[in-house]
Amino acid sequence: MTSAPAWLELDRGAGDLAGQIYRSLRDRILLGQLPAGHKLPSTRAFAASLGVARSTAVEAYDRLKSEGYLEAAAGAATRIAALARMQVERRVDDRSLIEEMRPDKPPYHALFRPAVPDVSNFPHAVWSRCLAARSRSFRIQHLGYENATGIFELRQAILEHISTTRGVVAVPEQILIVPSTRAAIDMLARTMLRRSASTVAWMEDPGYPTARALLGDAGAEIVPVPCDEQGIDVSRAQGPQPVLIYVTPSHQYPTGVTLSLPRRLALLETARRYGSLIVEDDYDSDFQYGSRQIAALQGIDRADVVAYVGTVSKILAPGLRVAYAVVPRWLVAEASEALQRKGVAVSSHIQAALADFINEGRLRAYVRRMNLQYADRMARTIEMLNAHFSDHLAVSGGDGGLQLAAWFRDGATDDRAIVTRMNSSGYGLMPISDFFVGKSASGVLFGISQAEPAAVQKLATDLKTVLG
Repeated sequence: MTSAPAWLELDRGAGDLAGQIYRSLRDRILLGQLPAGHKLPSTRAFAASLGVARSTAVEAYDRLKSEGYLEAAAGAATRIAALARMQVERRVDDRSLIEEMRPDKPPYHALFRPAVPDVSNFPHAVWSRCLAARSRSFRIQHLGYENATGIFELRQAILEHISTTRGVVAVPEQILIVPSTRAAIDMLARTMLRRSASTVAWMEDPGYPTARALLGDAGAEIVPVPCDEQGIDVSRAQGPQPVLIYVTPSHQYPTGVTLSLPRRLALLETARRYGSLIVEDDYDSDFQYGSRQIAALQGIDRADVVAYVGTVSKILAPGLRVAYAVVPRWLVAEASEALQRKGVAVSSHIQAALADFINEGRLRAYVRRMNLQYADRMARTIEMLNAHFSDHLAVSGGDGGLQLAAWFRDGATDDRAIVTRMNSSGYGLMPISDFFVGKSASGVLFGISQAEPAAVQKLATDLKTVLG
């Protein structure tokens, strides 16, 4: 869900990625957090860890060299130059920045990294044709500012897709196109906090750490609400009434459970009674492996209290940077204004090509094909964990999505230590304790999108070594 290094999280919607990298490195050099003589990874490795073009990393490095922050001789590694340290208060977390900069740190597509699709299956030929066709014959009305919240063709295409597959009920004008679900969550949080005297936001516990950070950055006072095998239980919420409630009802992140119907109805009634907005993050629910599809919460909302957030990036590839929010009618104008004010937009060429891709039935076909592959990889991962680690781990979920939660039977197990040792061998696992605000439990979150037989065998071998 975040790119490495952890402290260098790029705002891709803001543009100037090379500038963002330059400023982050410069600030940490001046603070002494990257010491003189420290060797930086190659531009190729650094670019791969951030998911950017190598030329972007080269531009940032070259600027730092020209200003004297870095030094490098021909054929030698790039190192931090000797500079006087600025005596200022530390503003980043306590994790080792040097450790985060290691070139062997697991990249975005490390084995078994959660919530990441298998981009090796990306339909290059079809996508290239759609993009090329739109580039050659682009409509002039799409070249101005009036489509800042999305071109109509893509809104309509997305609506047709999610109304059929997820049961979403809306009109195209309610759909706002954004670069990521993060942008959508941030926009919705800031819009609701601006229009309300309350600053309280409820969210699932355990829950998505990035959503928690986004709500906090927007100024929300976060109240964690416990989840169990039926999902979030609003009857156990403690604290003031919320202006916003963040949930992942179809496939709770990270546990994988589906919010039961009684809990769904209780959540909707709570939001109606308090005048709250429910942010339904349906991040990877196109991939469901059970006998029936679980419909979206938004489809049974009769009080107009749900904002539905989805993404195409989890289906096809994160690099497309296309997501969307289906906003209640009463919030459309304010949310649209917020997006335009921040300048958060997706290229009109990408939007038009994606509309064609969806309308031709390509997205539906791709989801069907990948559903079969991911279901097989999920089953293979579950089978391996149950066969070799049933004494250590209890597996939960597995009915959908791109990740699988496994809980340590010994609750005292240090899941962070286990994950750190595994990730040093090229994995991208996540400790489940990191998802909790309140009392935590110990476990590991596995991604399954790349769980080919050889990868699963390697995981079993390495996990046996780590667990002893």
